[in-house]
Amino acid sequence: MMELSLDLNKRYTYADYLTWLDNKSRELIHGFIQMMSPAPRVAHAEVSQKISLHLGLYVFNNKGNCKVFTAPFDVRFPKQGETADDKIDTVVQPDICVICDSSKLDERGCCGAPDMIVEILSPSTLKKDVTDKFALYEESGVKEYWIVHPQAKAINVFLLQDDGKYDEGTLYELKGKVPVHTFNNYLIDLNDIFG
Repeated sequence: MMELSLDLNKRYTYADYLTWLDNKSRELIHGFIQMMSPAPRVAHAEVSQKISLHLGLYVFNNKGNCKVFTAPFDVRFPKQGETADDKIDTVVQPDICVICDSSKLDERGCCGAPDMIVEILSPSTLKKDVTDKFALYEESGVKEYWIVHPQAKAINVFLLQDDGKYDEGTLYELKGKVPVHTFNNYLIDLNDIFG
């Protein structure tokens, strides 16, 4: 396959993104390409699997309307309701996302803010998840954002407030339980995630 040459200083849209068929993982944040890390390490993958399993079982057992998706899964953030591919300049692939409004789902993923996003930190994604994606998810209206620290065995939970900003966050660590606010404060035991 021919090597795709993309300018990392140029702005692109989701329409451009759809033409990149070289099997490299990328995200677009405000039009700029962000290369994604290679496949995650085992600890990252295990934590992702356990969290998504807990969330999925909750939905299944409660016959809920929400759906749980894991990466790779495209989440597009349209600006001011502009959903045309050539108008969207932000598409990310969160580790885990929960979408409760089925009208946001289409055959290519999610168009609009998920109710909840979980990002699992690795050394290569630390700055992006804690700074860039935090700001992106906040401005896009993601109501609940988890930043998971596998090495520290901790989860920071941020909730969107009425002013459109995240609260200062709550840190859950060691052997506590973390509430899933999207699911009426359903509790997940951290030992089930990190044990």
